[in-house]
Amino acid sequence: MSVLSPTELRDLRERMGLSQGDLAHWLGFSLRTVQRWENGDTVPKPATVFFLRQAIGGPGSRGGGEPRPPAFTFIDLFAGIGGMRIGFERNGGRCVYTSEWDRFCRQTYSANFPTSHEIAGDIRNVSTSDIPSHDLLLAGFPCQPFSVAGVSKKNSLGRPHGFADETQGTLFFDIARILGDHRPAAFLLENVKHLRNHDRGRTMKVILRTLEEDLGYAVTTRVIDAKSFLPQHRERVFIAGFREDTGFSLEDLALPDPAQGPKLETVLHPEDGSEEAESPYTEGHLASVSAKYTLSNHLWSYLQEYARKHKRRGNGFGFGLVGPAETSRTLSARYYKDGSEILIRQNGSNPRRLTPRECARLMGFDGPGQNEFEIPVSDTQAYKQFGNAVAVPVVSTIATAMAPHVVALATDPDQLDLLPRLRTA
Repeated sequence: MSVLSPTELRDLRERMGLSQGDLAHWLGFSLRTVQRWENGDTVPKPATVFFLRQAIGGPGSRGGGEPRPPAFTFIDLFAGIGGMRIGFERNGGRCVYTSEWDRFCRQTYSANFPTSHEIAGDIRNVSTSDIPSHDLLLAGFPCQPFSVAGVSKKNSLGRPHGFADETQGTLFFDIARILGDHRPAAFLLENVKHLRNHDRGRTMKVILRTLEEDLGYAVTTRVIDAKSFLPQHRERVFIAGFREDTGFSLEDLALPDPAQGPKLETVLHPEDGSEEAESPYTEGHLASVSAKYTLSNHLWSYLQEYARKHKRRGNGFGFGLVGPAETSRTLSARYYKDGSEILIRQNGSNPRRLTPRECARLMGFDGPGQNEFEIPVSDTQAYKQFGNAVAVPVVSTIATAMAPHVVALATDPDQLDLLPRLRTA
């Protein structure tokens, strides 16, 4: 049955353990729309009903109904510390396979995502027959061959980059290998913005030609700035594809106005006793940031002179000094070196780095004031991990929009004609 009465809809929502606001956010509708459904003023589209029934026992469920299988399954490649996974688990998905070569990332991933499957290492050494069937492939494939910093460094060393980089650039073709053999309903890939312009656009053309012409997927791309969700300017390109054209487009995503996004005060330690101290990041009854994060006189002098030198040359290189009411530059994997891209002003003292906990909040792994994401590694490794991670709220927003399409294509293709109208109820 594709119609829900107001009473049935309310019961379904409550069995999932969601408030009206939670359900509205999860589906991508306004609170007023959900209220109108439950008041009987309007009815949700059949595809929405289909997705809700598939998701019983999914995200936010706190009992009531009988648990059902997940709405869809996915694999998490180049998983890092699980940012992509979080977004899709929140939308009814279940991870059935993980691959990540870095042992420190695997340590953090394991601490936060206890699973029944082992985390595989180098994907180049994995046979596709060892990967279970899945509905969705997720991959934040290595970006160093395509980033501005990565290309500049390799050029200076006379080393190849992009697809000529035998150690990282060609890892995209392992994604293509798995897509070709397993033919999942959909995929979502993430990389740095510069991927679109690398090698005068030829790299992106090769990627899209492989996905569209060789593999036959309907592909959509978009650069999204995490500044809409987090106090950080962070542009990344997302590439989504479906085995059949479901009408999904990343360009159709309604994103918050970046100019109205949150400021750094939402992620910084308040240092006023309102949060508990968390060693080694904060200490004392006020939970003040540990002194070790304040720059030494030597390092602060060096960074100021470095900035002056490049300013005289007309370059834009330098440090990023910000306060609670501002938005930061992009957090990078090199943050552990000197923290220069994001330095926090301090009254009467040298500026300081962000703590790893603040980095977790800046990337959306923790909410404001939260310490829920486990950080079992050293500060150096934590900075690298968060700097390489995806912005969780961005992925969650994409996942909310993609999930109904994945579910319909993977389990009931007859629902496909309803999907383009899913968000117009």
